[in-house]
Amino acid sequence: MRVWSQLAVLAVLGGAGAGWHLYAEQLGLPKPLALIGMDASTQAAARPAGPPAGAPLPVAVSAVRTAQVSERAESVGTVRARESVNITGKVAGIVTAIRFQEGQLVQAGDVLVELDSGSVRAELDQARAAADDARVQLQRARALPAGQAVSQAQIDRLDAAARQAEGRVRQFQARMEELRLIAPFSGRVGLRSVSLGALIQPGTLITTLDDAARVRVEFNIPEMFLARVRAGNVVTATSTAHGARRFEGRVAVLDTRIDTATRSIRLISEFDNADEALKSGMFLNVQITLATRDNALLVPEEALDPVGERNFVYVVRDGRAARQEVQLGQRMPGEVEIIQGVRANEQVVVRGLQRLRPNAPVRITETLTRPVS
Repeated sequence: MRVWSQLAVLAVLGGAGAGWHLYAEQLGLPKPLALIGMDASTQAAARPAGPPAGAPLPVAVSAVRTAQVSERAESVGTVRARESVNITGKVAGIVTAIRFQEGQLVQAGDVLVELDSGSVRAELDQARAAADDARVQLQRARALPAGQAVSQAQIDRLDAAARQAEGRVRQFQARMEELRLIAPFSGRVGLRSVSLGALIQPGTLITTLDDAARVRVEFNIPEMFLARVRAGNVVTATSTAHGARRFEGRVAVLDTRIDTATRSIRLISEFDNADEALKSGMFLNVQITLATRDNALLVPEEALDPVGERNFVYVVRDGRAARQEVQLGQRMPGEVEIIQGVRANEQVVVRGLQRLRPNAPVRITETLTRPVS
């Protein structure tokens, strides 16, 4: 009995639902399927209406613009002073004078350090006296009258002695010069490593000297760019130490050999550095300009329709979207260079690509403009 009563209740509810669905409109009530969103007529009314078959598709376009494009290769470089040397002692001696300040600009020939020269100066004086005596004896021998003249052999010995004495003078003069350390070129000295009274040995580092008014930046690029690199190519460099500041120089010389380990070639570029912002040993991010095209064709990246390794764009011609294969060049932020496939000022589709088919009719709803870089 319990089962039969449950079946009776279900039959009553089913009949009530069917009656509601059939006579709801006559009674002014909504259909039960419409309340839960399953009514076919309600779904059709809620579905947005698409364009009729064959109607032009709305698209947004942008014109192909021309601009200057530079093709570059990137690398990392190291700054070197145009001239750089360690000032070291050539002979042993005691430092008696330091004639420079750390960080000072000096000129070529300026005396930087002097060593004790007392003993060498005394030996120089003795050598000069011996040379004077030898010259006097030679002059006297040559000035004797004919009857008192000495033999030619004696004169030759006196002449040799005089020249030997003059050689010893020059020897001690050279030793005196070695006790004075001079700047071989104009530049800025670094930190000094010795103090007054210090005993230095040959090779002892005293200070450094760098000519940083013009610096060299050394870097490597892959050998694939070798045929496109020439002396005079523009080089741009940046450093984290100087933020957004850009330094510009030019390639000065290329190495004559390829590094077999890295398959790259070493380049040296020169940069003006009047304010000495670039220090020797500094790390730089380098870009070298390989080629510049003044009238390159650029389109927005959104206009590309890649298929595998090929790239296409839709060009609007006579109200229709012509699918055109293109060859890409350099990529810039938001844009890409087209080497072949489009012409300047043609309109390419930027938005609405998903529904386009080749030669489909289109309706331009928006023309996008891009800032000139």
